[in-house]
Amino acid sequence: MPNTLTPYLSFDGNTRDAFAFYGKALGAKIETMMSYSEMPRSAAGDSGCSDGPPPSGDSIMHACLALPGGAKLFAGDMPPGMPYEGVKGVMLALEYDTIAQAHSVFDALSQGGQVTMPLAPAFWAKTFGMLTDRFGVSWAVNGEPIKFG
Repeated sequence: MPNTLTPYLSFDGNTRDAFAFYGKALGAKIETMMSYSEMPRSAAGDSGCSDGPPPSGDSIMHACLALPGGAKLFAGDMPPGMPYEGVKGVMLALEYDTIAQAHSVFDALSQGGQVTMPLAPAFWAKTFGMLTDRFGVSWAVNGEPIKFG
């Protein structure tokens, strides 16, 4: 049975903007962008998201971004009544076949963000760098992995 691991990010009401940015930066396609107002009534009433009223409105309940190569990224806005604490303790890693691809994505993701380690050669890849994008998500970008053994 095949298994997949798909990151699921939470945002503070800006999932729509983040996924538009990621779609462009990563050459990806938004497959799903469902708002809380589009939830079936039965699901909204039993959401268990908070002690208050069921979520509603244009905030995003679930989004799916399909990256080239088959990987996916999921996300949604925090439901009302649940505090947003940022994206902590996780970094999303990308690996590209060429240095040029890595540079292109790194440059795109770093727009409005902060480069924490500029792209440079590493012992495991011909180029590697880290950044935190303008939405507070940390990324590691590898270009042209070096094969060992």
